[in-house]
Amino acid sequence: MKNLLNCILLLVFTACGCASKSKAQARARAAFMAGQQQAIARVYDLDRTGIRILGPVQNPLVAWSEDLTLARTVVAAGYVGARDPREIIIVREGQSIRVDPGQLLHGEDVPLQPSDIVEIRP
Repeated sequence: MKNLLNCILLLVFTACGCASKSKAQARARAAFMAGQQQAIARVYDLDRTGIRILGPVQNPLVAWSEDLTLARTVVAAGYVGARDPREIIIVREGQSIRVDPGQLLHGEDVPLQPSDIVEIRP
């Protein structure tokens, strides 16, 4: 009788553990999927409004923000040219805006807009 009771208790505890384990796994899966959806949304937003950088940089896509400027973008992109850029071009809505890199060195920065493309020519 005692062995039967122990077997029943073992089955009950095992069944409860499985139910708790499967619920925990379901919660973990749901949390993972929610995280995946948030990451995809962030990538979509970055792709839609981010600043693309063409040229010798480590990070060719920089997230846009209201206070983003050309100098901050060059730093965030991680410029890796062997020397200072000789020319920088901002492409905004199909129009090219040439920027003298020297003006950045003199503190004359240029604000950027969402989806701008920055081309850095070494």
